[in-house]
Amino acid sequence: MNGGGTHVEPVEIEHAAPPRFAAYVFDLDGTVYLDERPIDGAPETIRRLRADGARVAFVTNKPFEPASAYAAQLTRLGVPASADDVTTSVDALIDYLTGCHPGRTVLPIAEQEVLRRLGEAGFPLTDDPTSTDVLVVSFDRSFDYAKLHAAFRAVRERGAVIVATNPDPFCPTREGGLPDCAAMLAAVEACTGARAEAIVGKPSPHMITAALRRLGVTAGDSAMVGDRLHTDVAMGQAVGAAGVLVLTGATSADELRASSVRPDYVLGSIRELIPEDDA
Repeated sequence: MNGGGTHVEPVEIEHAAPPRFAAYVFDLDGTVYLDERPIDGAPETIRRLRADGARVAFVTNKPFEPASAYAAQLTRLGVPASADDVTTSVDALIDYLTGCHPGRTVLPIAEQEVLRRLGEAGFPLTDDPTSTDVLVVSFDRSFDYAKLHAAFRAVRERGAVIVATNPDPFCPTREGGLPDCAAMLAAVEACTGARAEAIVGKPSPHMITAALRRLGVTAGDSAMVGDRLHTDVAMGQAVGAAGVLVLTGATSADELRASSVRPDYVLGSIRELIPEDDA
C-alpha cells in the first residue's frame, strides 16, 4: 500500500464485484488520484491489472496540461504511463473542430494549454468578438467579466457557434472542488440565449472510442471506470463498455441512489477491481 495514498472509508457495495476485462479506461481526478495524491491502492491495482494481461488507458476532461504531463504525473505516482496512454478533452476539441470547423477563427475562453494546442492545429485565434467564428469555452481559472462580455458579443453580434470542452460543474479536490467548465458555459449561455453546438469531452463517445482504438480492443471487452455518473459511466455505457462507478470523487452514495444513471458496478475505490481472494 502506498503510504501517501488518500484514505477511502468503507462503502457498502451495491453490485457484485466486476469480472476481469480485457481493457480498462480510467478517469483521473477522483478515480486514480485526488489533489495529485494517489487514491489508496490505485497504483497497486493498475499494476496488478497490467500484470494479469489487461490493457489500460486514461481519459480526463481537465484541459490544463498536455497528455505527456498527465502521463508524467501518473508515472510519479507509481502508475507508469506514456502520452499515448492519455486522451484529454483538448484532444477531443481539436478532433471536433478539425472535422466540423476547419480553419475557422476561434475566440477561446480557456487557459494556455488550449490556446497552444489550437494554434498548433492551425486555427486562427482572436480576442476580437466581431471576427469570431467559433467560441471555445473551457475550464478557465482566469474567467472574468471581460471574457464574458467578449463571448456575449461574439455570439450575439457575430453569430459565433459555441463549442465547450466538457460538461463538469466542478473538479473534485480534497477541499471540496473548483468550479469547472460548466460554470463558464452556463454564464455564456445565460447571457446569449444560445446553446453549445457541442460539448466534446466526456461523456462524448469520441473520447472513449479514441482510447479503445489506441488499445486495440472492442468496447464490449472493456470497462470505463470513473467517479462521475453522467460523464464517466454514461460515456462507457453509450458505446457498450461496462460503466464502473467509484465513490472516491465527485459522486456520493446519496447522489447515486437519486440518479437515473445506473452503473453496471459500484465500487468504494478502484482497488475493489481486484477481488480480495485474488489480491
